[in-house]
Amino acid sequence: MPTPVIRGRLLVVLAALVIATGLLVGPVAGQSDGATGGTIVIEADETVDDVDALAGNVIVRGTVTGDVSAAAGNVEVEDGGEVGGDLEAMAGNVDIAGSVDGSVSAAGGNLVVTETGSVGGTLDAAAGTARLDGTIDGDVRLAAETITLGEGAQLEGDLRYAGTLEGNEEAVAGTIVEESPVDVTPTLQPVASWLFAVYAFVMNLLLGAVLLGLFPRFSRTVADDVATMPIRAGLAGLGVLVGVPILLAAIAITVIGIPITVLGAVAFVFAIWVGVVYGRFAVAAWLLSSADLENPWLALVVGLAGAVVLGQVPIVGDPLNLLIALLGLGALAIGLYRRLRSRHESADERPPSAVE
Repeated sequence: MPTPVIRGRLLVVLAALVIATGLLVGPVAGQSDGATGGTIVIEADETVDDVDALAGNVIVRGTVTGDVSAAAGNVEVEDGGEVGGDLEAMAGNVDIAGSVDGSVSAAGGNLVVTETGSVGGTLDAAAGTARLDGTIDGDVRLAAETITLGEGAQLEGDLRYAGTLEGNEEAVAGTIVEESPVDVTPTLQPVASWLFAVYAFVMNLLLGAVLLGLFPRFSRTVADDVATMPIRAGLAGLGVLVGVPILLAAIAITVIGIPITVLGAVAFVFAIWVGVVYGRFAVAAWLLSSADLENPWLALVVGLAGAVVLGQVPIVGDPLNLLIALLGLGALAIGLYRRLRSRHESADERPPSAVE
């Protein structure tokens, strides 16, 4: 049976995981259908402001007055569903059978705008296949292996495309220009950057919750080391970052050392990740302590969120995040070394077993 302390730590970790998982479904109500990531549904009688989601499926049957930003297996705006703003989607399938009053930026395996579907702005997309049967008021830029214009399609602007164009070309009121390739990167970049930022924050939060929940004393020690000896921690982190790859390369010279190098590389990458999380946590804990706030969970959230904001600062943002990572990696290495040395000294002081 786990001790009360261990049970308490496990409950803390579980609660943190539940909270962090909740971030995945954004500010809307979601219902689980057993799929990975669940399903987020805006029901027909439901109205929400915005949708930001990572999920298995995102389905709009009701009204979203603002924007929809989604990364999912399937993103659907069903017949009768309405998006008042823009739709940004990364998905295996993007299906628009309802109305999107703003513009659409999409990347996926398949893109479909049905006969009942409409887009009030521009459509920019990269897909394996694309079929347009509805109305699009703005210009269309498409990169796909096959692009089909259905009989019900109505494109009020220009069509720029890369791929094979089939079907009702008379549906295009403007000009049709074939380009190879059509550059849709600028329009899809906000979706990709949003997806990466949310994913990185959630994964770092999950790892930080595990570290604080299972190793609270060690985590406090790491934070204290960053606060009390930042130069030593930073130098140690730099030494680990530079020295370990050199050591692994030396081990890999021999055939028998290749498996060790592979395992060591995996462990090294994980250690860097832990160091990054610890560094952000430690710096935030030090800053909050100056305001008499000693909550480690608050420090974790503030540190991770602050790093996201810091990364958006030109010129100095990335170097400062690197410095924080080196502080965390160095403090982690110092803490592990201290613990191993303590165990070794305890073993040396232990009296030898009696020989029968």
